[in-house]
Amino acid sequence: MQPPFLEGKTLNSGVIMKELKEFTIPFVGLKLGEHIFNYEIKNTFFEHFEYDEFNGAQVGLEVLLNKKTTLLEFSLKYNGSVNVNCDLTNEPYDQEVNGNYHFVVKFGDEFNDEDEDLLVIPHGSYQVNIQQYIYESIVLALPAKRIHPGVKDGTLQSEILKKLEELSPNGNDESDNSDIDPRWDNLKNLLTDK
Repeated sequence: MQPPFLEGKTLNSGVIMKELKEFTIPFVGLKLGEHIFNYEIKNTFFEHFEYDEFNGAQVGLEVLLNKKTTLLEFSLKYNGSVNVNCDLTNEPYDQEVNGNYHFVVKFGDEFNDEDEDLLVIPHGSYQVNIQQYIYESIVLALPAKRIHPGVKDGTLQSEILKKLEELSPNGNDESDNSDIDPRWDNLKNLLTDK
């Protein structure tokens, strides 16, 4: 059992956080074998973690619990989108997010979540909260650099992109060439005369 001061809370990396009840799975009354739980993850879920990088979220989550005699195996499968701001233009767009995550819950003398793929809960526990695993797997599935699809295919029109093109060093530099000292031209010829 968890100590009284941790009752209804989860300990993760030294931070105590209130558990969301909908992500607490009571496994004690379940038969051995596979059990499926479905969830819709909205932006309020991420706000609970004080994660404010999403403007919105719509992610479908399927949790497969395989209950065995000595352990619990969880497989998370999620698919959906989160609305984020582009790192280049700051324009909001829907970023597709999908993936799988697998972890194991074992029973031990005390609570331990130091291993990312193994959760140890005290003997006698009758439920497990999986909110932290859901949160981390979705957030880590996002690309490190978020680029609006319109930037990649050239269809996005924004003031920031126009200004970036204006200031780009690839533009016409004819005015800059007149300011170069003519003595450097002789050195440039040395490189091209080889």
